[in-house]
Amino acid sequence: MIALPQAAPKVAKLTALGIGVALMATACGGGSTPSATESSAAAGGIACPAPSATAGATSSSTETGNVPAATTTTPTPLKIGSLLPTTGSLAFLGPPEIAGVNLGVKEVNAAGGVLGKPIQVVHRDSGDTKTDIATQSTTALLGQNVSAIIGAASSGVSKTVINQITGAGVIQFSPANTSPDFTTWDDKGLYWRTAPSDVLQGKVLGNYMATCGAQTVGMIVLNDAYGTGLAKNVKAAFEAAGGQVVAEELFNEGDSQFSSQVDKVIAAKPDAIALITFDQAKSIVPLITGKGIKATQLFMVDGNTSDYSKDFKAGTLKGAQGTIPGTFAKDDFKKKLLAIDPALKDYSYAGESYDAVNLIALASEAAKSTKGVEIAKQLKAVSEGGEKCTDFASCVTLLRNGKDIDYDGESGPVTFSDAGDPTEASIGIYEYGDDNKYTPSREEFGKL
Repeated sequence: MIALPQAAPKVAKLTALGIGVALMATACGGGSTPSATESSAAAGGIACPAPSATAGATSSSTETGNVPAATTTTPTPLKIGSLLPTTGSLAFLGPPEIAGVNLGVKEVNAAGGVLGKPIQVVHRDSGDTKTDIATQSTTALLGQNVSAIIGAASSGVSKTVINQITGAGVIQFSPANTSPDFTTWDDKGLYWRTAPSDVLQGKVLGNYMATCGAQTVGMIVLNDAYGTGLAKNVKAAFEAAGGQVVAEELFNEGDSQFSSQVDKVIAAKPDAIALITFDQAKSIVPLITGKGIKATQLFMVDGNTSDYSKDFKAGTLKGAQGTIPGTFAKDDFKKKLLAIDPALKDYSYAGESYDAVNLIALASEAAKSTKGVEIAKQLKAVSEGGEKCTDFASCVTLLRNGKDIDYDGESGPVTFSDAGDPTEASIGIYEYGDDNKYTPSREEFGKL
C-alpha cells in the first residue's frame, strides 16, 4: 500500500502557467469527509476538484445555407490518404480517427466537394513502431498521388515516414502527434497537426496532480518520442508546482513484462502514479492495483485513456483520471460519428481528424489547387484572422464570396503557428467510473 500522508505538511505550490489551471492545491485528507468541491478521489488521499458543471456541453452544430458553385474548378480531384492505426499498440485510436476523416469527407462532398469535384480518400494502416507497416502504407499512398496524408497517430511512427512524405511534396497532417520535436523538424513547410504539442498536456497534467494534493509522483514511461517527451513536460510542471518526481521507470515498445518498473515505482511510495503508455496500461494497471494501490492515485494520458470496460473487473479504475488533448466531443458530433461507425466506443482525436480534412479542403479552395505544396501555403491563412466559421459548407461559402476565413472546428479553436502547430488548445480531463469507462470532468484551455 502506498504510504499517503494523513495531513500534508505543505500545500503544493501552483505556478502561473497561463493554461487555466488556477485551482488551489488541496492538502491530502486523512480521514476527513470530501467536501462539495472534491471528487470521490479524496478517499485515496488525493482530493481532486469536482467535475465542472459544463463538462461535455451538448451542441456544436452550425446552420448553413446553399453553397455557391466553385468559381475555379480542377481537372484533378483532391485525394487524401489516411495513415491511422488499425493494428498495434494504438489501434484503439484508429476507429474514432478514421470515423472523423470519413465524416469530414462526407460533409465536404455533400457541400459539392473541392474546386467542383468530390474529394477522395484512401485509408491505410500505420501499425506501430514494432513493424514497418507505416513505410509500406506510405509508399502505397504516395503511389496513388495523394496530396495530403492524415496521420500518423503515433509520434514515433510519424518520425519514420515524415521525410518520405514531405520529401515527395505531400502534406503530412497528424491529428494526434504531440511530440515537441515536430515543431522544429525540417519539413519544408509540409508537416501540420491539430493536436497540441505535449508541452501543453504536460503542463496541465503536472499542475493537475499538484492541484489534487499530490506532493510526490512516480512515473512509468514508454521509452519513445511520445513517452519521454510528455514525461519531461509533466515532470517540469509538477516540480515547478512544488512537487517531486520520486521514480521514473522506462520500458520499450514491444515489452510484455512490467513487474520491475511497477515494483520500483511503488517502492518509492509516491502520492500519485502517472502512466505514460499506450495499450501497455492493460498489463500495468492490474499489477499496480493488485498491490493495493488505489485507482484514485492513478493519472493517465491520451495514449491510454480508453474504454477498459471489457478488460478489467468493475471498479478497477474507479476514480482514476486521464488527460486527452482537445475539447470534449459534443453530443451532436458523436451522433454524426456513430452514423459513420456505430461500433465506436472512444472519440479521442475524432475532432482533430475531422478538422484536418476540413482544413486541407479549405486550403485547397483558397489555393485554387490540389497540389500539396500549394495547399500547405494556405493552411495557416484559413485558420486565422478572418470571419469565424465552423464547418466546410459555411467556410467555403465565405471563401467563394471573396471573404477571409478563420476556421474553428470540433477540436476547438485552430490557429496555426508558422511551424504548423496549434497555438492554442484545450486539454480535457476525464474521470473513470465503476464501469471502467471515462467521462468528461473538466477542460483546461491554454496557449503555446
